[in-house]
Amino acid sequence: MSQGIPEAAAAVVALAIERGLTVATAESLTAGLVAASLADTPGASGMLQGGVVAYQNFVKADVLGVPQSLLDTVGSVHAGVAEAMAAGARNACRADVGVATTGVAGPEPHDGKPVGTVYVGIATPRGATSFAYTFRGDRAQVRQQSCEAALQRLLEALDSLSYRA
Repeated sequence: MSQGIPEAAAAVVALAIERGLTVATAESLTAGLVAASLADTPGASGMLQGGVVAYQNFVKADVLGVPQSLLDTVGSVHAGVAEAMAAGARNACRADVGVATTGVAGPEPHDGKPVGTVYVGIATPRGATSFAYTFRGDRAQVRQQSCEAALQRLLEALDSLSYRA
């Protein structure tokens, strides 16, 4: 990523406030790092609605509305799961944009996926999409890179949206 987490978070907060848009997070492997990074930025209360740390699949299903059938079929580390998590955060927190992270930070593979496999989901009023990544490094490095990627994708999503009416 071209900028660090504090700079990316500051850019997200500034753009969201400028555009009058709100954000919610749903995090698995980052376990709240994205929300905390935003909340560390002055002014975040003007755009951050809330977030869900959904480490376990039952939280993804019961709180975020990820279809259990999807989780049963593909596991928790999948593009469709990231999209559903982002949409679930957006709905649960009544936000304009939802961002989600799911993946494998390590040290062991999970759901048949190797360490470093990460999906970032973005949900807006236009629908949900996801982005696949393969990161290298230890657990902390994978989580850090995942947070940076989520913030970058969130910034792009906010930039693509018009001002809220």
